[in-house]
Amino acid sequence: MVETLAIDAARTPRWTAAARIAFRFSVVYFGTYVLLTQMLSSLLMPPFDNAPGVGELPPFRTVVEWTAMHVFRVTTPLVVTGSGSGDKTFDWVQAFCLLASAIVVAAAWSLLDRRRARYERADAWFRLFLRFALGSTMVTYGVAKVVPLQMGSVSLTRLIEPYGQFSPMGVLWAFIAASTAYQIATGAAELIAGVLLFLPRTATLGAIVALADAVQVFMLNMTYDVPVKLLSFHLIVISIVLLAPHARRIADVLLLGRPTGPAVEPPLGRTPRRRRLLVAAQVVFGVYIVVMNLYGARKAWYEFGGGAPESALHGIWTVETMAIDGVTRVPLVTDWGRWRRVVFDSRGRVTFQRMDDSFVGYTAQWYETLNTLTLTRGGESGSVATFNVTRPAREEMTLAGTMEDHRVAMRLQLYDRRRFLLGSRGFHWVQEYPFNR
Repeated sequence: MVETLAIDAARTPRWTAAARIAFRFSVVYFGTYVLLTQMLSSLLMPPFDNAPGVGELPPFRTVVEWTAMHVFRVTTPLVVTGSGSGDKTFDWVQAFCLLASAIVVAAAWSLLDRRRARYERADAWFRLFLRFALGSTMVTYGVAKVVPLQMGSVSLTRLIEPYGQFSPMGVLWAFIAASTAYQIATGAAELIAGVLLFLPRTATLGAIVALADAVQVFMLNMTYDVPVKLLSFHLIVISIVLLAPHARRIADVLLLGRPTGPAVEPPLGRTPRRRRLLVAAQVVFGVYIVVMNLYGARKAWYEFGGGAPESALHGIWTVETMAIDGVTRVPLVTDWGRWRRVVFDSRGRVTFQRMDDSFVGYTAQWYETLNTLTLTRGGESGSVATFNVTRPAREEMTLAGTMEDHRVAMRLQLYDRRRFLLGSRGFHWVQEYPFNR
Protein backbone atom coordinates (compact mmCIF):
# COMPACT_ATOMS: atom_id res chain seq x y z
CA MET A 1 0.00 0.00 0.00
CA VAL A 2 1.44 3.40 -0.97
CA GLU A 3 1.63 5.91 1.89
CA THR A 4 0.78 9.47 0.97
CA LEU A 5 1.96 12.69 2.52
CA ALA A 6 -1.41 14.40 2.82
CA ILE A 7 -3.94 13.34 5.38
CA ASP A 8 -7.31 12.75 3.83
CA ALA A 9 -9.36 15.81 4.68
CA ALA A 10 -12.55 13.79 4.55
CA ARG A 11 -11.29 11.59 7.38
CA THR A 12 -9.70 14.40 9.38
CA PRO A 13 -12.23 16.68 11.07
CA ARG A 14 -11.76 20.42 11.08
CA TRP A 15 -10.21 21.64 14.31
CA THR A 16 -12.50 23.68 16.51
CA ALA A 17 -11.81 27.39 16.80
CA ALA A 18 -10.70 26.89 20.40
CA ALA A 19 -8.24 24.17 19.38
CA ARG A 20 -6.74 26.34 16.63
CA ILE A 21 -6.36 29.32 18.96
CA ALA A 22 -4.86 27.14 21.70
CA PHE A 23 -2.34 25.73 19.23
CA ARG A 24 -1.26 29.17 18.04
CA PHE A 25 -0.91 30.48 21.58
CA SER A 26 1.04 27.39 22.69
CA VAL A 27 3.47 27.62 19.79
CA VAL A 28 4.24 31.26 20.52
CA TYR A 29 4.33 31.11 24.31
CA PHE A 30 6.06 27.80 24.97
CA GLY A 31 8.33 28.20 21.96
CA THR A 32 9.65 31.54 23.20
CA TYR A 33 9.75 30.34 26.81
CA VAL A 34 12.04 27.45 25.89
CA LEU A 35 14.25 29.64 23.71
CA LEU A 36 14.58 32.49 26.22
CA THR A 37 15.05 30.59 29.50
CA GLN A 38 17.35 28.00 31.02
CA MET A 39 15.51 25.21 29.18
CA LEU A 40 17.49 26.14 26.06
CA SER A 41 20.83 25.37 27.76
CA SER A 42 19.60 21.87 28.65
CA LEU A 43 18.48 21.37 25.06
CA LEU A 44 21.67 22.62 23.40
CA MET A 45 24.27 21.12 25.75
CA PRO A 46 28.02 21.78 25.26
CA PRO A 47 29.55 23.91 23.94
CA PHE A 48 26.56 26.27 24.23
CA ASP A 49 25.24 25.38 27.70
CA ASN A 50 27.43 27.95 29.50
CA ALA A 51 26.68 30.76 27.06
CA PRO A 52 24.53 33.67 28.29
CA GLY A 53 20.82 32.95 28.05
CA VAL A 54 19.16 34.46 25.00
CA GLY A 55 16.57 36.10 27.22
CA GLU A 56 19.35 37.84 29.16
CA LEU A 57 20.67 39.61 26.05
CA PRO A 58 19.36 42.64 24.15
CA PRO A 59 16.79 43.28 22.85
CA PHE A 60 14.88 40.84 25.09
CA ARG A 61 16.59 42.05 28.26
CA THR A 62 15.86 45.65 27.31
CA VAL A 63 12.15 44.88 26.92
CA VAL A 64 12.00 43.17 30.32
CA GLU A 65 13.84 46.00 32.08
CA TRP A 66 11.59 48.61 30.44
CA THR A 67 8.46 46.67 31.44
CA ALA A 68 9.69 46.27 35.01
CA MET A 69 10.33 49.99 35.31
CA HIS A 70 7.28 51.42 33.54
CA VAL A 71 4.58 48.77 34.08
CA PHE A 72 5.45 47.32 37.49
CA ARG A 73 7.20 50.43 38.86
CA VAL A 74 10.34 48.54 39.87
CA THR A 75 12.90 51.12 40.94
CA THR A 76 15.85 48.92 41.91
CA PRO A 77 18.25 47.39 39.35
CA LEU A 78 17.16 43.92 38.25
CA VAL A 79 19.24 40.89 39.18
CA VAL A 80 19.67 39.07 35.88
CA THR A 81 22.41 36.45 36.22
CA GLY A 82 24.56 34.74 38.80
CA SER A 83 22.08 34.49 41.67
CA GLY A 84 21.03 30.85 41.24
CA SER A 85 17.36 31.80 41.55
CA GLY A 86 14.76 31.13 38.88
CA ASP A 87 12.16 33.33 40.55
CA LYS A 88 13.88 36.70 40.32
CA THR A 89 11.91 39.84 39.56
CA PHE A 90 13.47 39.63 36.10
CA ASP A 91 12.06 36.12 35.60
CA TRP A 92 8.53 37.08 36.64
CA VAL A 93 8.50 40.18 34.45
CA GLN A 94 9.94 38.13 31.58
CA ALA A 95 7.12 35.60 31.97
CA PHE A 96 4.60 38.45 31.89
CA CYS A 97 6.18 39.81 28.69
CA LEU A 98 6.07 36.38 27.07
CA LEU A 99 2.44 35.90 28.08
CA ALA A 100 1.38 39.32 26.79
CA SER A 101 3.32 38.84 23.55
CA ALA A 102 1.84 35.37 23.01
CA ILE A 103 -1.70 36.70 23.43
CA VAL A 104 -1.11 39.49 20.91
CA VAL A 105 0.71 37.30 18.37
CA ALA A 106 -1.82 34.46 18.69
CA ALA A 107 -4.66 36.94 18.14
CA ALA A 108 -2.99 38.37 15.04
CA TRP A 109 -2.19 34.89 13.76
CA SER A 110 -5.79 33.80 14.27
CA LEU A 111 -7.03 36.82 12.34
CA LEU A 112 -4.63 36.40 9.42
CA ASP A 113 -4.92 32.61 9.21
CA ARG A 114 -8.58 32.22 10.13
CA ARG A 115 -9.38 30.02 7.12
CA ARG A 116 -6.89 27.29 8.08
CA ALA A 117 -8.82 24.17 9.10
CA ARG A 118 -6.10 22.34 11.01
CA TYR A 119 -2.38 22.25 11.85
CA GLU A 120 -1.63 18.51 12.04
CA ARG A 121 1.87 18.57 10.60
CA ALA A 122 2.95 21.79 12.33
CA ASP A 123 1.54 20.38 15.55
CA ALA A 124 3.59 17.20 15.12
CA TRP A 125 6.82 19.19 14.70
CA PHE A 126 5.94 21.46 17.61
CA ARG A 127 5.33 18.47 19.88
CA LEU A 128 8.67 17.01 18.82
CA PHE A 129 10.30 20.28 19.89
CA LEU A 130 8.46 20.27 23.24
CA ARG A 131 9.33 16.61 23.83
CA PHE A 132 13.04 17.30 23.60
CA ALA A 133 12.83 20.59 25.51
CA LEU A 134 11.03 18.88 28.38
CA GLY A 135 13.08 15.70 28.14
CA SER A 136 16.44 17.47 28.16
CA THR A 137 15.44 19.51 31.22
CA MET A 138 14.32 16.36 33.05
CA VAL A 139 17.60 14.66 32.13
CA THR A 140 19.65 17.63 33.37
CA TYR A 141 17.97 17.66 36.77
CA GLY A 142 17.84 13.87 36.94
CA VAL A 143 21.55 13.37 36.29
CA ALA A 144 22.37 16.04 38.89
CA LYS A 145 20.72 13.77 41.47
CA VAL A 146 21.73 10.36 40.11
CA VAL A 147 25.27 11.69 40.47
CA PRO A 148 24.58 13.37 43.85
CA LEU A 149 25.46 16.96 43.03
CA GLN A 150 22.31 19.05 43.35
CA MET A 151 21.83 18.40 47.07
CA GLY A 152 25.19 16.70 47.60
CA SER A 153 25.76 15.41 51.10
CA VAL A 154 25.05 17.04 54.44
CA SER A 155 27.87 19.52 54.96
CA LEU A 156 29.89 19.63 58.17
CA THR A 157 28.55 23.10 58.87
CA ARG A 158 24.98 21.82 58.64
CA LEU A 159 25.74 19.14 61.21
CA ILE A 160 26.51 21.74 63.88
CA GLU A 161 23.99 24.40 62.85
CA PRO A 162 20.88 24.65 65.07
CA TYR A 163 17.87 23.23 63.22
CA GLY A 164 15.83 26.32 64.00
CA GLN A 165 18.27 28.40 61.95
CA PHE A 166 17.64 26.36 58.78
CA SER A 167 15.63 28.05 56.05
CA PRO A 168 12.76 25.97 54.61
CA MET A 169 14.89 25.37 51.51
CA GLY A 170 17.81 24.39 53.73
CA VAL A 171 15.59 21.84 55.48
CA LEU A 172 14.60 20.32 52.13
CA TRP A 173 18.18 20.19 50.86
CA ALA A 174 19.45 18.61 54.08
CA PHE A 175 16.57 16.11 54.14
CA ILE A 176 17.37 14.84 50.65
CA ALA A 177 21.15 15.05 51.15
CA ALA A 178 20.85 12.90 54.28
CA SER A 179 19.91 9.90 52.11
CA THR A 180 22.06 9.40 49.03
CA ALA A 181 19.86 6.49 47.95
CA TYR A 182 16.72 8.65 48.02
CA GLN A 183 18.46 11.45 46.12
CA ILE A 184 19.52 8.96 43.43
CA ALA A 185 16.00 7.50 43.27
CA THR A 186 14.37 10.89 42.72
CA GLY A 187 16.94 11.67 40.05
CA ALA A 188 16.36 8.32 38.37
CA ALA A 189 12.63 9.11 38.07
CA GLU A 190 13.45 12.39 36.31
CA LEU A 191 16.09 10.75 34.13
CA ILE A 192 13.71 7.97 33.09
CA ALA A 193 11.05 10.53 32.15
CA GLY A 194 13.54 12.35 29.94
CA VAL A 195 14.75 9.19 28.21
CA LEU A 196 11.18 8.05 27.53
CA LEU A 197 10.36 11.44 26.02
CA PHE A 198 13.22 11.10 23.54
CA LEU A 199 11.79 7.91 22.03
CA PRO A 200 8.70 8.32 19.82
CA ARG A 201 7.04 5.07 20.96
CA THR A 202 7.42 5.89 24.66
CA ALA A 203 6.90 9.66 24.50
CA THR A 204 3.39 9.54 25.98
CA LEU A 205 4.55 7.42 28.91
CA GLY A 206 7.48 9.82 29.34
CA ALA A 207 5.10 12.78 29.51
CA ILE A 208 3.04 10.98 32.19
CA VAL A 209 6.14 10.28 34.28
CA ALA A 210 7.42 13.84 33.72
CA LEU A 211 4.05 15.22 34.86
CA ALA A 212 4.21 13.21 38.09
CA ASP A 213 7.81 14.31 38.69
CA ALA A 214 7.07 17.96 37.93
CA VAL A 215 4.02 18.05 40.21
CA GLN A 216 6.09 16.70 43.10
CA VAL A 217 8.91 19.16 42.44
CA PHE A 218 6.45 22.05 42.14
CA MET A 219 4.84 21.16 45.47
CA LEU A 220 8.25 21.01 47.15
CA ASN A 221 9.21 24.35 45.62
CA MET A 222 5.96 25.93 46.80
CA THR A 223 5.99 24.48 50.31
CA TYR A 224 9.73 24.87 51.00
CA ASP A 225 10.15 28.21 49.22
CA VAL A 226 12.61 26.96 46.60
CA PRO A 227 13.12 29.63 43.89
CA VAL A 228 12.38 27.36 40.92
CA LYS A 229 8.61 27.78 41.05
CA LEU A 230 8.26 29.32 37.59
CA LEU A 231 10.23 26.61 35.82
CA SER A 232 8.59 23.70 37.63
CA PHE A 233 5.13 25.13 36.89
CA HIS A 234 6.01 25.39 33.20
CA LEU A 235 7.25 21.79 33.21
CA ILE A 236 3.81 20.74 34.49
CA VAL A 237 1.98 22.69 31.79
CA ILE A 238 4.28 21.45 29.00
CA SER A 239 3.67 17.87 30.15
CA ILE A 240 -0.08 18.50 30.01
CA VAL A 241 0.22 20.02 26.52
CA LEU A 242 2.01 16.88 25.33
CA LEU A 243 -0.64 14.66 26.91
CA ALA A 244 -3.68 16.65 25.78
CA PRO A 245 -4.19 14.83 22.43
CA HIS A 246 -4.10 11.51 24.28
CA ALA A 247 -6.46 12.51 27.09
CA ARG A 248 -9.35 10.37 25.84
CA ARG A 249 -7.15 7.32 25.31
CA ILE A 250 -5.57 7.71 28.75
CA ALA A 251 -9.01 8.09 30.36
CA ASP A 252 -10.27 4.98 28.55
CA VAL A 253 -7.41 2.87 29.89
CA LEU A 254 -6.90 4.30 33.38
CA LEU A 255 -10.37 5.49 34.38
CA LEU A 256 -13.01 3.75 32.29
CA GLY A 257 -11.38 0.36 31.79
CA ARG A 258 -12.10 0.43 28.07
CA PRO A 259 -9.82 -0.68 25.24
CA THR A 260 -8.25 1.98 23.09
CA GLY A 261 -6.45 2.06 19.78
CA PRO A 262 -3.03 3.42 18.88
CA ALA A 263 -2.43 7.13 18.54
CA VAL A 264 -2.91 8.46 15.03
CA GLU A 265 -0.37 11.15 14.22
CA PRO A 266 0.70 12.60 10.87
CA PRO A 267 4.09 11.35 9.67
CA LEU A 268 6.95 13.84 9.86
CA GLY A 269 8.74 12.51 6.80
CA ARG A 270 7.53 12.31 3.23
CA THR A 271 8.79 8.75 2.72
CA PRO A 272 9.28 5.72 4.98
CA ARG A 273 13.05 6.13 4.66
CA ARG A 274 12.92 9.75 5.84
CA ARG A 275 10.69 8.80 8.71
CA ARG A 276 13.15 6.12 9.81
CA LEU A 277 15.99 8.65 9.58
CA LEU A 278 14.03 11.10 11.73
CA VAL A 279 13.44 8.43 14.37
CA ALA A 280 17.13 7.53 14.30
CA ALA A 281 18.06 11.21 14.63
CA GLN A 282 15.82 11.53 17.69
CA VAL A 283 17.45 8.51 19.31
CA VAL A 284 20.97 9.76 18.54
CA PHE A 285 20.24 13.26 19.84
CA GLY A 286 18.64 11.84 22.97
CA VAL A 287 21.66 9.62 23.62
CA TYR A 288 23.92 12.64 23.09
CA ILE A 289 22.02 14.68 25.68
CA VAL A 290 22.17 11.88 28.26
CA VAL A 291 25.86 11.12 27.64
CA MET A 292 26.93 14.77 27.80
CA ASN A 293 25.00 15.28 31.04
CA LEU A 294 26.63 12.21 32.56
CA TYR A 295 30.05 13.36 31.36
CA GLY A 296 29.56 16.81 32.88
CA ALA A 297 28.24 15.35 36.14
CA ARG A 298 31.18 12.96 36.43
CA LYS A 299 33.61 15.82 35.89
CA ALA A 300 31.83 17.97 38.49
CA TRP A 301 31.77 15.06 40.96
CA TYR A 302 35.55 14.89 40.98
CA GLU A 303 36.06 18.66 40.89
CA PHE A 304 33.76 19.85 43.67
CA GLY A 305 31.41 16.98 44.52
CA GLY A 306 31.81 13.98 46.78
CA GLY A 307 34.69 12.65 44.70
CA ALA A 308 36.84 15.78 45.08
CA PRO A 309 39.95 15.42 47.25
CA GLU A 310 39.47 16.62 50.80
CA SER A 311 41.61 19.20 52.51
CA ALA A 312 44.28 17.82 54.82
CA LEU A 313 42.58 19.84 57.56
CA HIS A 314 39.11 18.45 56.77
CA GLY A 315 36.82 18.12 59.76
CA ILE A 316 35.00 19.85 62.59
CA TRP A 317 37.47 21.22 65.11
CA THR A 318 36.43 22.27 68.61
CA VAL A 319 38.26 25.34 69.91
CA GLU A 320 39.59 24.16 73.27
CA THR A 321 41.45 27.38 74.07
CA MET A 322 41.69 30.73 72.33
CA ALA A 323 43.84 33.74 73.13
CA ILE A 324 43.58 37.16 71.49
CA ASP A 325 46.52 39.54 71.97
CA GLY A 326 47.80 37.26 74.72
CA VAL A 327 44.54 37.26 76.70
CA THR A 328 42.81 33.89 77.05
CA ARG A 329 39.12 34.15 76.20
CA VAL A 330 36.76 32.17 78.40
CA PRO A 331 34.12 30.29 76.31
CA LEU A 332 31.13 32.48 77.14
CA VAL A 333 28.10 32.59 74.84
CA THR A 334 28.15 36.39 75.20
CA ASP A 335 31.70 36.66 73.80
CA TRP A 336 31.13 37.50 70.14
CA GLY A 337 34.86 37.46 69.30
CA ARG A 338 35.56 34.00 70.69
CA TRP A 339 35.27 31.05 68.30
CA ARG A 340 33.52 27.85 69.30
CA ARG A 341 34.39 25.65 66.35
CA VAL A 342 36.43 25.77 63.16
CA VAL A 343 35.11 23.82 60.17
CA PHE A 344 37.19 22.78 57.16
CA ASP A 345 34.65 21.31 54.75
CA SER A 346 35.05 22.08 51.06
CA ARG A 347 38.50 22.86 49.72
CA GLY A 348 39.31 26.54 49.76
CA ARG A 349 36.78 27.35 52.46
CA VAL A 350 36.87 27.62 56.25
CA THR A 351 33.96 28.47 58.54
CA PHE A 352 34.15 29.71 62.13
CA GLN A 353 31.26 29.16 64.52
CA ARG A 354 30.91 31.79 67.21
CA MET A 355 29.84 31.06 70.76
CA ASP A 356 26.28 32.15 69.92
CA ASP A 357 26.21 29.48 67.13
CA SER A 358 26.35 32.04 64.30
CA PHE A 359 28.79 31.48 61.44
CA VAL A 360 31.33 33.50 59.51
CA GLY A 361 33.08 32.09 56.47
CA TYR A 362 36.34 32.87 54.71
CA THR A 363 38.14 31.82 51.57
CA ALA A 364 41.11 29.72 52.67
CA GLN A 365 44.46 28.92 51.08
CA TRP A 366 46.40 26.07 52.68
CA TYR A 367 50.14 25.95 51.97
CA GLU A 368 50.95 22.47 53.19
CA THR A 369 54.72 22.65 52.65
CA LEU A 370 54.89 25.88 54.66
CA ASN A 371 52.28 24.82 57.24
CA THR A 372 50.59 28.16 56.61
CA LEU A 373 46.90 29.00 56.33
CA THR A 374 45.74 32.34 54.89
CA LEU A 375 42.17 33.62 55.00
CA THR A 376 40.49 36.23 52.81
CA ARG A 377 36.97 37.56 52.52
CA GLY A 378 35.11 36.89 49.31
CA GLY A 379 35.78 39.59 46.75
CA GLU A 380 38.68 41.15 48.69
CA SER A 381 42.29 40.91 47.58
CA GLY A 382 44.23 41.19 50.83
CA SER A 383 44.32 38.48 53.47
CA VAL A 384 42.60 39.08 56.80
CA ALA A 385 44.42 36.31 58.65
CA THR A 386 47.62 34.29 58.43
CA PHE A 387 48.15 31.30 60.71
CA ASN A 388 51.01 28.95 61.33
CA VAL A 389 49.56 25.44 61.61
CA THR A 390 50.98 22.64 63.73
CA ARG A 391 49.61 19.12 64.18
CA PRO A 392 51.00 17.54 67.39
CA ALA A 393 48.69 14.59 66.72
CA ARG A 394 46.12 13.61 64.10
CA GLU A 395 43.25 14.86 66.27
CA GLU A 396 45.02 17.97 67.54
CA MET A 397 45.91 21.23 65.82
CA THR A 398 47.11 24.69 66.80
CA LEU A 399 46.64 27.90 64.86
CA ALA A 400 48.89 30.83 65.74
CA GLY A 401 49.19 34.08 63.83
CA THR A 402 47.40 37.33 63.13
CA MET A 403 43.78 38.01 62.29
CA GLU A 404 42.54 41.50 61.48
CA ASP A 405 45.53 43.13 63.24
CA HIS A 406 45.21 40.98 66.37
CA ARG A 407 47.48 38.19 67.57
CA VAL A 408 45.41 35.01 67.77
CA ALA A 409 46.33 31.57 69.08
CA MET A 410 43.99 28.58 69.19
CA ARG A 411 44.26 24.98 70.28
CA LEU A 412 41.81 22.75 68.40
CA GLN A 413 40.50 19.22 68.94
CA LEU A 414 39.05 17.16 66.08
CA TYR A 415 35.42 16.22 66.69
CA ASP A 416 34.54 12.60 65.94
CA ARG A 417 31.81 12.69 63.28
CA ARG A 418 30.65 9.24 64.31
CA ARG A 419 29.07 10.94 67.30
CA PHE A 420 26.46 12.46 64.97
CA LEU A 421 23.43 10.18 64.99
CA LEU A 422 22.47 11.27 61.48
CA GLY A 423 25.49 9.50 60.04
CA SER A 424 25.89 6.64 62.48
CA ARG A 425 22.31 5.35 62.86
CA GLY A 426 22.27 3.38 59.60
CA PHE A 427 19.45 1.20 58.26
CA HIS A 428 17.50 -1.49 60.14
CA TRP A 429 15.00 -4.00 58.76
CA VAL A 430 13.88 -4.98 62.26
CA GLN A 431 12.99 -2.34 64.87
CA GLU A 432 11.10 -3.22 68.01
CA TYR A 433 10.32 0.46 68.62
CA PRO A 434 10.45 3.56 66.39
CA PHE A 435 13.78 5.37 66.64
CA ASN A 436 12.58 8.93 66.06
CA ARG A 437 14.86 11.52 67.60
